[in-house]
Amino acid sequence: MKAPEVLFWSVALPGFGQLLNGKIVKGFILIGLEILINVMGNLNELIIFSFYGQMEMAVDAANFQWLMFYPCLYFFAIWDAFRDAGGDQKPYSFLPFVFSAYFVTIGTIYSSSFTLFQVLLGPVWLPILSVVPGLATGFLLQWLITKAKNKPSSVSN
Repeated sequence: MKAPEVLFWSVALPGFGQLLNGKIVKGFILIGLEILINVMGNLNELIIFSFYGQMEMAVDAANFQWLMFYPCLYFFAIWDAFRDAGGDQKPYSFLPFVFSAYFVTIGTIYSSSFTLFQVLLGPVWLPILSVVPGLATGFLLQWLITKAKNKPSSVSN
């Protein structure tokens, strides 16, 4: 049960999972980086604007130069805590985390202009929605690579 618990605390705030795993220095570094990127990217303000449906205000308030760092930090912290808690028992278990970071970064890049049904999703909702294809791609690749590696050789002597 420890790996899921650590995973969920890491989702709540990067660094919390490391603290639960006893990685105190790493945990505080990740928390510090999360706060730095959050403040410099205006993330809390973006969240408030987004929840009120004020997407143009969210885009205007976003500091994309800082927000671009957030997905990789966020998903690295989650994966690292999950791995340290023993959650990496399956081969290639890092792939869903990595592809989520990639897709959320792409979602962040396009969040100021991408619309769905003529609705601007903005710098909070589009990146959040981008987690789904990131996880799907990561799990699919994990499954395909594992299946390919476990496939018996068809070469006969």
